[in-house]
Amino acid sequence: MSKPIPDKAEVALEYPDKLYIGTFEQSSRFDAHLDKTGVSLTLHRTGAAEVRKSIRMHFHYGLFAEILTDLARTVAAMPLADADHRITLRDAAEALYGALGSNVVTKPAATSKRGKSASKEANDIKHLTPSEEVLLLHVLE
Repeated sequence: MSKPIPDKAEVALEYPDKLYIGTFEQSSRFDAHLDKTGVSLTLHRTGAAEVRKSIRMHFHYGLFAEILTDLARTVAAMPLADADHRITLRDAAEALYGALGSNVVTKPAATSKRGKSASKEANDIKHLTPSEEVLLLHVLE
């Protein structure tokens, strides 16, 4: 089910000999959902034939997870004074996190080389890599 775009989206599709640029504003609509293999996003601009357009993107789960990780790494570039956008993004990330955590079938704990279960080792902060520490700090903000 599509819903109105609350802000604005800009899309550029670049080929060696062509460039297509489109904007989708509040009069446009979007649909975002998970499917069997990944994340599906569609942007629609309705209206007369000369202004009507749509774009569809599909990211497999692994790529989308990597995108989220990269966003977490670059959040420091977002001005601290931009509280409204920070809060909006944080609330949406918390909603996704909560939804992903509900009704999860967990795998049996694997054992690491140190003889600890993987879940216990993951919770042991002194074993985090520097990039994992940065990611954890961003998540805790």
